[in-house]
Amino acid sequence: QVQLVESGGGLVQPGGSLTLSCAASGGLFSVNLMAWYRQAPGKQREMVATMTPTSRTNYADSVKGRFTISRDNAKNTVSLQMAVLKLEDTAVYYCNAVDLRYNYVYWGQGTQVTVSS
Repeated sequence: QVQLVESGGGLVQPGGSLTLSCAASGGLFSVNLMAWYRQAPGKQREMVATMTPTSRTNYADSVKGRFTISRDNAKNTVSLQMAVLKLEDTAVYYCNAVDLRYNYVYWGQGTQVTVSS
């Protein structure tokens, strides 16, 4: 069983930056595919960024060049650095882990990011 706890959300002005962090406990972090998803009001949850155990990354087109995902296997953490934030980045951001040995999927409770002037 993996537990994920996000932190770092908040209110930021357009063009600003914010870094989200996710701490994982339980399971074997190094074998997990880690990801960030987001869900805006009235919209479906969407993938923002993923990182494989070998640190290969994938980003949604809407955040490429602005967001950076990273992981620290020694600390069991994954982060999402967000820059040049836009109004449309406002959403609840969720940390996601997939144990690739068994395809078990885990979610954090989410953290709110609001981009507003």
